[in-house]
Amino acid sequence: MATAGLKEYSVADLKKATKYFSADTLIGEGGFGMVYKGWVDEKTLAPSSKWGIGMPVAVKKLDPDGFQGFDEWQSEVNFLGRHYHPNLIELIGYCWEDNMLVLVYEFMKKGSLENHLFRRYISPLSWNIRLQIAIGAARALAFLHNLEKKVIYRDLKTSNILLDENYNVKLSDFGLAMRGPFDEEAHVTTIVMGTYGYAAPEYVATVELLTGLRSVDKNRSHGQQNLVGWLKPKLSVEKKLRTIMDVRLEGQYSARAAFQVAELALKCLEPNPENRPSMKEVVEVLKEIEAMEQEITNSKV
Repeated sequence: MATAGLKEYSVADLKKATKYFSADTLIGEGGFGMVYKGWVDEKTLAPSSKWGIGMPVAVKKLDPDGFQGFDEWQSEVNFLGRHYHPNLIELIGYCWEDNMLVLVYEFMKKGSLENHLFRRYISPLSWNIRLQIAIGAARALAFLHNLEKKVIYRDLKTSNILLDENYNVKLSDFGLAMRGPFDEEAHVTTIVMGTYGYAAPEYVATVELLTGLRSVDKNRSHGQQNLVGWLKPKLSVEKKLRTIMDVRLEGQYSARAAFQVAELALKCLEPNPENRPSMKEVVEVLKEIEAMEQEITNSKV
């Protein structure tokens, strides 16, 4: 395993850091297992002498009966142990003791994009912050796609897009990530993995941010449950686009910018991957849109 620079924790260490994995430190749950908030010393990364003092961390504990197991845990350690990027979650350490598998990450104060988009009790994200998030996610994917050995991030969803205190993006959960394409095995890039409703990765960073709606929602009426099929015809018509924009964004965006983001989303949804823009191109287009919006804002001021 690629463990250089990662701290190896014991079960006792992590129990101390999380108050014995107590319910009041639980901050999330996913396919891997439960995620707890813990505290470590900022310099040594050892468990803090007192909970709540030092540096907060997210401690992800494998559920032995969950959907993911040792292979995913090892994939995460191997990948994040080798690669660093400002838009990828930082893995601080790990634990492999007896039957317990644990991963320790930097703590993301603002939580997941999922909560901000779909939990009504959380203040809605502004248009400018949504553009910033889209750019951050695209930069992370561009980095993965341009590694010497490309990495396909196969489970991009809003719950895996984490945000720090300044809404900077950090992609998380690399248990399903894979190397590729592999020339004659290039078909592996089209395999649907992870969460139901997965589409082109760029999709999450565009349409869901525009509409504030989930990519798949079985509670919506028939014909509207899959966001792609339902809204795709409206993305290409500027007058119809306003009818599907998140109402919480009213008055924050220019019609031109919203339409350009929608056009980008359509390109990313091309059935043939060869016709989709590269993630580098997606970043460039989003940055141009962001600059245009900033110029409009400055002119108003």
